[in-house]
Amino acid sequence: MREKSLQVHEQLKGKISVKSKVEVNSKEELSLYYSPGVAEPSREIAENKQLVNKYTGRGNTVAIVSDGTAVLGLGNIGPEAALPVMEGKSMLFSEFADIYAYPLVIDSNSDQDVIDFCKMLAPSVGGILLEDIKAPNCVNIEQTLIKELDIPVFHDDQHGTAIVTTAALLNLMRLTNKDVSEMTMVLSGTGAAGSSIARMAKKLGVKTIYGFNIDGVITADKYDKYDDVVKSLIDEGVITNHPNSDADLAMATEGAHIFVGVSAPGLLKPEMVQNMATDPWIFAMANPNPEIDPQTAIEAGAFFIGTGRSDYPNQVNNVLAFPGMFKGVLQSGATIDEDMKLQVSHALASYISDEELAKDYILPSTLDKGVADSIANVIIEGVRNERN
Repeated sequence: MREKSLQVHEQLKGKISVKSKVEVNSKEELSLYYSPGVAEPSREIAENKQLVNKYTGRGNTVAIVSDGTAVLGLGNIGPEAALPVMEGKSMLFSEFADIYAYPLVIDSNSDQDVIDFCKMLAPSVGGILLEDIKAPNCVNIEQTLIKELDIPVFHDDQHGTAIVTTAALLNLMRLTNKDVSEMTMVLSGTGAAGSSIARMAKKLGVKTIYGFNIDGVITADKYDKYDDVVKSLIDEGVITNHPNSDADLAMATEGAHIFVGVSAPGLLKPEMVQNMATDPWIFAMANPNPEIDPQTAIEAGAFFIGTGRSDYPNQVNNVLAFPGMFKGVLQSGATIDEDMKLQVSHALASYISDEELAKDYILPSTLDKGVADSIANVIIEGVRNERN
């Protein structure tokens, strides 16, 4: 895989390109599409900036912005090394949603620099996807841009995985007739993705969510040692205070119904799964190696296992969410908020019919290109109903 990947990337010289929609074969065409004809839409937009989406491709364009500080499982590898990933994201926008997306990496680790960069490029794009920015910086950057810009801003690492995980929970409830409000969840990893998963799980109805990270189980008496992301989860009552501040992961998972891992490989042991509630649901999403091997989890008693890998069923992949969501908001003029994220989860879950639903088919295939349109149509229809 390594040599083949390097070879195709070298041959392609990048996975995306910018191509003209029109051919220029005459002076008339040149005059129409460029000078002097291009001055006419420029004059119109100068009079009314709202016309920019009418006369340009801005309304179907997304900027993918990264500082390269948290790339995949590779960590802080810098903007240049992040570029292949951002190009890949651009490719997915094009393939699944017919959206033009431009990878833009910035050589700065300053929150304010990323914020200023996004604000300065905003006139060129209809939305911004923040990608591979370390926590807790990513939270501050996204929240600031949402407040200060009038275009959709979305940090995929925070919310993409959370949306797809929530869709899986919805379908597991549908399949088993169980209610998550009566279940206990253990969350391993409380950074960007974990914090968003916890919030959406809480919104879905999960009452008890125990958090676990490099500092051990999350408890209020250790509040001062946590970063702002974890502190906010405690302050908002999203994370449940574990009664034993010295509990390890084995103790935290004992009797739990759901395990969600966005942390590190091999953390969840077979005996931990055996000591969970009957038929537990396991989300082992550390990449490239999950918190527990899927077959091992099943043999230990798991009813369901979802991972971030494409070589196992139920891949929890952000591509199931962000292309369709952006297509929907760009075409409808909507903004992305918490209700929108939950709406996307419901749309994704309902894409699988009752007849198709099975424990090894809880989520659609990541290659199913109908998913994006299904999500986009739900968003567009919802916005239309609100405005009427």
